[in-house]
Amino acid sequence: MSSKKIILKFGSGILTRTDRAETDEEQLCKLVQAIAELKRRGHDVVVVSSGAVASGLKAMGFKERPQDMVTLQACAAVGQTMLMHTYQSFLRGHGLNVGQLLLTHADLESQDRAEKVKATLLRLLESDNVIPIINENDSVAVEELRFGDNDKLSARVALLWKADLLILLTSVPGLMNLKDSGSVEIVPVVANVEDCLHLAEEVKGSLSVGGMTSKLRAVQDAVQGGIPCIIASGRHPEQLADLVEGGGVGTRFPLPA
Repeated sequence: MSSKKIILKFGSGILTRTDRAETDEEQLCKLVQAIAELKRRGHDVVVVSSGAVASGLKAMGFKERPQDMVTLQACAAVGQTMLMHTYQSFLRGHGLNVGQLLLTHADLESQDRAEKVKATLLRLLESDNVIPIINENDSVAVEELRFGDNDKLSARVALLWKADLLILLTSVPGLMNLKDSGSVEIVPVVANVEDCLHLAEEVKGSLSVGGMTSKLRAVQDAVQGGIPCIIASGRHPEQLADLVEGGGVGTRFPLPA
């Protein structure tokens, strides 16, 4: 299969433990294994990762996510280094290294700054053993802290890089449709995001920010810019390679015919 440029977006909900406020290292190890498998198959991979706030909560003495923005930013400042250290410790086992990029939306709104970001990203990708990992610079910016859990940022980076595929990994297996019978089904393919926004319920975990609506809006931006997307479960990262090759379980958002 031909090499693809793939953006993987990891939300806070799949990076933190379900029983306490700290990074789920076992889960992160599985995600890194999936990244390594994609690299082994010849794909270029860029990760947009949330999780800095959750990583910093324990060190800052919190058992749950604070409400005030300054404290959230402080937790992110502490947690970002811890999160990158954890990524690096697992990537090293696969012969890979972290290339950290902290961005704000203002960096991508300025053409000059956006070009500099793109140039740095492309230079990192020239090294086969480097995985660029992008997060919002939460200590100075607050847009994703408030609204999107890096959903919007992942779409903007995908557009900047002209990625071939954006995969948003979340705590559910895809966009879900509650049937009249009470059963729940995964919507396998969505041709028009506007037509399915009513299916998005804003159910979020205690340590996450973005809900399904945020993800669908990010997908809408990406698809309109020529990038197909998938929403799938981050709790089953072993299927990532299958998702890239057309299989797996999730909701696909193809480009208009």
